[in-house]
Amino acid sequence: MMTSRLTIIRQVSTALALLLFIIGMAFTQGAVLGAGKGKRSSVPAKGKAGTFVGASRPLGGGTVRSWVTLDEKGKPSAVGLTFSESVLKTVPTELPSGQEGIQVDLPLPKEAGMTAFDHIGFGWNPKGHEPENIYTLPHFDIHFYTISIEEKERITAQGEDLDKCYLKPDAEYVPAGYILPPGTAVPRMGAHWIDPNASEFKGQPFIKTFLYGNYDGKLIFFEPMITRSFFETKTNLTEYIKLPQKYAKPGYYPTKYSVRYDADKKEYTVALEGMTLR
Repeated sequence: MMTSRLTIIRQVSTALALLLFIIGMAFTQGAVLGAGKGKRSSVPAKGKAGTFVGASRPLGGGTVRSWVTLDEKGKPSAVGLTFSESVLKTVPTELPSGQEGIQVDLPLPKEAGMTAFDHIGFGWNPKGHEPENIYTLPHFDIHFYTISIEEKERITAQGEDLDKCYLKPDAEYVPAGYILPPGTAVPRMGAHWIDPNASEFKGQPFIKTFLYGNYDGKLIFFEPMITRSFFETKTNLTEYIKLPQKYAKPGYYPTKYSVRYDADKKEYTVALEGMTLR
C-alpha cells in the first residue's frame, strides 16, 4: 500500500514538474512574440549596408550596370550606374539613317525599392539633338525613371498622347524656374523640363546639365545630361540640384548628383545622391 502511494506521489510530482516546465516555456515564448509586436529594433539587419548591383548590359565594346547603395540602417544613400571606359571609346559615332541615338534600359536591383526610381535609361547621342547649337554635341542622357519600362514604352508622343506629354503638374511639383518648352516630347520618353538659367542658355558651351521628364501631369524622370568631352576630362563632380516642393510618388529622392572616374577600375559612375525620404 505504501509502495503504491509513493508511486502515485512520484507520478503526480513528475506531472506537476512537466506542467510547470511547459508553462514556463509558453511564458518565455509569449514574451518574445510580444516584444516583436512592439517598437522595431533600431539595429539594422545583417548585410543591409552595401552596394547592390542590378542589371548589366553591353554597350559599344564595354558594359554598363545599375546599382543602389544602402547605409548601415538599410536606407538608400545613392542610386546610379557605372560604365567601363571602353564604352566611351567604342560607342558608334555614326548611326543608321533616322536613328538619333542608342538607349539601354537598366532595371534597378530590388534593394532600390525604397527609392522613387524603377530603372535607368542610358542613352548615347553621337550628334546630339535639338535645340540646334545648344545640345548638338556628342553626349549621354542618363534618365532615372520613376515609372516602369512598360509604362515608358507606351509613350508615343503622338496625337492625344502628345497632349499627355505636355500636361503639367501643379507648380509645387516642379522645381522653381524650370520651364516646359514645346518640341521637347520624345517617344518612349516624354517631354523635358529645362532650366533657362543653365549655363548653356547663357552663352556658355554645353558641358553638363540637369533636366526633368514630364508625362500625364507628373515628373517621370530625373536626367543628368553630360557630354562625351566632359567624361574624357575624368573630372570628379558633385552638384546640388533644384528640387520641387512636393513629390507625387513617396520614396527616397536625391538632393544632388555626381560624376566620378575610377582610375584603378577604369570606370565612370553617374549617381543621384543625398537621398531623402519625401
